[in-house]
Amino acid sequence: MKNISIKNDAGLLALALRLVVGWTYFSALWRRTALANKLDPELPGYIGEKFNHFLPNALGIKPIIQYLVENPDILWINMVIFTIVEGIVGLLIMFGFFTRLMSIGVFGLAMGILLGSGWIGTTCLDEWQIGVLGIATGFVLFLTGSGKYSLDHYLMKKDIAFTKTKWFAWIGSGVLPIKESIFPKVVLVGSLLIFGMTLMTNQVFHGGLWGTLHNKSVKPKLEITEANISNSTLSFDVFRVEGVDVYGSWVIRIELFDEDNNKVLDYSQEDLASLKEASIANYYVAEVKPGKHSLIVPLGAKAKMNLKHNSLADLPSGIYTVKMTDISGAFWEHEVKN
Repeated sequence: MKNISIKNDAGLLALALRLVVGWTYFSALWRRTALANKLDPELPGYIGEKFNHFLPNALGIKPIIQYLVENPDILWINMVIFTIVEGIVGLLIMFGFFTRLMSIGVFGLAMGILLGSGWIGTTCLDEWQIGVLGIATGFVLFLTGSGKYSLDHYLMKKDIAFTKTKWFAWIGSGVLPIKESIFPKVVLVGSLLIFGMTLMTNQVFHGGLWGTLHNKSVKPKLEITEANISNSTLSFDVFRVEGVDVYGSWVIRIELFDEDNNKVLDYSQEDLASLKEASIANYYVAEVKPGKHSLIVPLGAKAKMNLKHNSLADLPSGIYTVKMTDISGAFWEHEVKN
């Protein structure tokens, strides 16, 4: 093994970075298994529901997320695999074993966080920051590998045969087999691409470069679509696309008005809190459901509402308006043709 000045050992200088980012990912496995059971779909805090929260404004990977939350069994398998991968990557990064290969894992996991949940963050753009910093960290650790205080270094010091191969330099540690004249360009191009992605996602998710700043995690927003009146039943799809991810939108009233703004149908919060299962058909893992005092609509949840009422029988033809009101006072309307 070639002697490297300790002061110039980039892998050693990145030790704090390696330990912190390693724990960040390993702790995901630790939280979901040792500290709490977040992999059981039947228990509160199931990670699949958290994953469902990403759906409304995910960038580029929205079809993948939608497919998974529409198929709970496949979602569960992927959540287990994802958790195990996070644990392995985090642990091996901390120990400095196959560091460059694990740094690619850090890069990929951070990219998933960025694209899926970079728009979520009630105070300091939390998920976006975690994503972009994880991507940058993965790139830096790939360049540096691990130095002193790592298993890679220990094995290289012991002159283990496979550590002398070219492929180990690519997936483990040591000097990257890239020409001295090309290496600065690799660093520059990679850094600029990551910086460009940082600026692009900051603008797309939060308007961080120009225009109006926005945060889609502050106020709830519901989308009402596919509204229809038939057989004394008002049916429509409701999809929560914005708001805080840790609690739902509390819908306290659903009303239907005619063209003269006369109220035809009125479901109070007591009515909504006592809705039967047949009135709600959920599409995804995160479920719209009656709560103690209202109808609860979690972030990313989508359901077809079927409200059957005698007042809708023999309703004259015309254009009606369905209105949903949140406990905050916010409301959303959608036209219905009868």
